[in-house]
Amino acid sequence: MSNEYTTLRVRVTAKDADTLRALLRETRPDVGGRIGQAGDGSLSFDAYVSPEKAEALERDGVTVTTLDDATATGRARQAEVGEGDRFAPEDAVPQGLALKVKDT
Repeated sequence: MSNEYTTLRVRVTAKDADTLRALLRETRPDVGGRIGQAGDGSLSFDAYVSPEKAEALERDGVTVTTLDDATATGRARQAEVGEGDRFAPEDAVPQGLALKVKDT
C-alpha cells in the first residue's frame, strides 16, 4: 500500500505539559480523543497521522508508538458493508421522477 494514502493511529507520549504544548503548537496533529496523564506526570494522546508525520512527531521528550493502520482498518470495515437496501422488500419498485431503465 502506498504511504500517500496511509493513515496511522499512533500514541504520542510527552514527558511533561510544556513538551506537549510545544509539540502540539508546532505539528498540529489530528488528535483522536482526550489527553491522559500517567502517574509519572507524562501525558499521552492518540493521533491520526501519515507515516512521515509520525516520524516527525518524535523528538526529545516525546515517544510515538504506532497502534494501528487506520487506513487498512477502514477498508476492512467498508468491505463488511453490503450493497442495496436490506430493509426493502424483494418486490419493491423504485419510485420518484427518474426514468425507468430496462435491462437489455
